[in-house]
Amino acid sequence: MSLLTAAAALLGAGITLWGSYYLLVGLMSWRRPMEYGRHPASTRFAVLVPARNEELVVGSLINTLLMQDYPPELYDIWVIPNQCTDHTALAARRFGAHVLECTVPVKSKGEVLRFAWERLSRRGYDAVCVFDADNLVDANFVAEMNRTFDQGYDAVTCYRNSKNFAANWISTGYSIWFLREARFLNFPRTLLGTNCHVSGTGFLVSARVIEDNGGWPFHLLTEDIQFSVDCAIKGRRIGYCDKAVIYDEQPTAFRQSWDQRLRWSKGFYQVNANYSGDLVRGFCQKPSWKSWSCYDMFMTVAPGMLLTLVTIAFNLVVCLACWGQPSYIVREILSVSGSFLLSTVASFYLGLLLYGILTVLCEWDQIQIPTGKKFLYVFTFPLFMFTYIPISLAALVKKVEWKPIYHTGSRQSLGKAA
Repeated sequence: MSLLTAAAALLGAGITLWGSYYLLVGLMSWRRPMEYGRHPASTRFAVLVPARNEELVVGSLINTLLMQDYPPELYDIWVIPNQCTDHTALAARRFGAHVLECTVPVKSKGEVLRFAWERLSRRGYDAVCVFDADNLVDANFVAEMNRTFDQGYDAVTCYRNSKNFAANWISTGYSIWFLREARFLNFPRTLLGTNCHVSGTGFLVSARVIEDNGGWPFHLLTEDIQFSVDCAIKGRRIGYCDKAVIYDEQPTAFRQSWDQRLRWSKGFYQVNANYSGDLVRGFCQKPSWKSWSCYDMFMTVAPGMLLTLVTIAFNLVVCLACWGQPSYIVREILSVSGSFLLSTVASFYLGLLLYGILTVLCEWDQIQIPTGKKFLYVFTFPLFMFTYIPISLAALVKKVEWKPIYHTGSRQSLGKAA
């Protein structure tokens, strides 16, 4: 029995350590934001928009990009249609973007970016900004990213809000998650001097970094996290700009959400398998911002959900295995494992609920939906996160390939700039 108790305590300690790290990082979010002041526009940007069957939404993105408070001669908008069966290319041209049609077979956004850079690298761009075709962009996005980039960062990520925040519990789950990432992860990381990580869309990368990498070699299922981990290992700095805001359209159908998050989960496993050794060696070096960045990224890609599942499965197996034993042994085992199992599930739910409440309260003015819905969807956020349990398990055994997420052009609940 003492061995059982020790094993349960060890698993619980692992979960506590994993969660406590993010709690400590999040506490830094209460500090005042960093101000970079005004900087003259000098960076020449290539704005890249990978697109697959995005005829319905790409025009709205292009309109917001054309209205940037930044000299138009210093940035070009390139839409890169790939494997389209609609009129994405025609729509992009009509709205005023350059079109670079992808003529080679691709399986991921990373491969589209590699294709585009191979053809644009000699045009003298200083940096690239990457967007999804369904995004909308604040008018000061490029100017604010330029100011942050001028601080010497190799890449910069932004504040990610949602177009359809309150469409249903699924879109709200995504939306709260991305606001939490901005407020309680990337913002305090910047204040602490450690690396942030880019998140799929709305990020900037120095052309020098791309050239040093020999193009864009990040082709795992989560190429954004792969790039972020690679930067931490190589000592490249990723900053965060909370004044550069995009609005993203989130999935509302559970089937699409399942496919997308299955790819994310599988991609995290891939990154963890390929880079954990290098990250461990990185944070075992002399303490510095680079070693802390490696530790932070190691904690990010560590399979925390699997640790929780192992804990639950361990206690379930113990409870089932005790049947047939003397009644006093059964009672004692159920007392230890049963209570631990219930407390783990309850703590998981309450922790996510608290995270959701704090996120909504801190970002209250950026969430432009009725007050009642704000409170309602706070309670569904943990349920959305609980659906990661079967997704994480499926990602362990299932072959996963990139699948497009089709967008409708929803414009619900645009927030104000951060």
